[in-house]
Amino acid sequence: MTLLYRFLFPVLWLSWAAYWWALSGNVKAATRRESVPSRLLHILPLLLAVILLWLPSVPVPVLDDRFLPFAAWPFWAGATVTLAGLVFAVWARVHLGRNWSGIVTVKEGHELITGGPYSIVRHPIYTGLLLAFIGSAIARGEWRGLLAVALVLGALWRKLRIEERWMREQFAGTYQAYSERVAALVPFLL
Repeated sequence: MTLLYRFLFPVLWLSWAAYWWALSGNVKAATRRESVPSRLLHILPLLLAVILLWLPSVPVPVLDDRFLPFAAWPFWAGATVTLAGLVFAVWARVHLGRNWSGIVTVKEGHELITGGPYSIVRHPIYTGLLLAFIGSAIARGEWRGLLAVALVLGALWRKLRIEERWMREQFAGTYQAYSERVAALVPFLL
């Protein structure tokens, strides 16, 4: 299963990344953009999370200990959850269209998207990515996977808070009403 993990998960994640990159050029111009230092505060934890899940082992032995048994069911459950998360993120990206950006921005002619996956959560790309990281951590079954998920949650929550502030400024009462109706990250909870 270790060999399968080493190939299946990179294929899932790299396929998602290739799709993401292919669509990244077809976006509206930005009128406001997050600063590089601010962006690094969520990119660096995400990179650390990827490293924790990608490497065959890490220098802190306790993080390589298992919290789930080495068995087929956690692997396939994790693969299913990872795929579901990546598909949800892609659905959100498609629905967002040219308003998408990899960094926090306000676009020329920015539209508030509230349909499709955005009617389930306000930040479905983050929800999908968090779900995909949770799935990868389940499949890995080691404590470092849980650490990776905590890092991802912290990084995405930080980025989400910046976006929320900017959307409230951009769309005033409309965004407030939307945020009262739809959860930010976890449907009906958070």
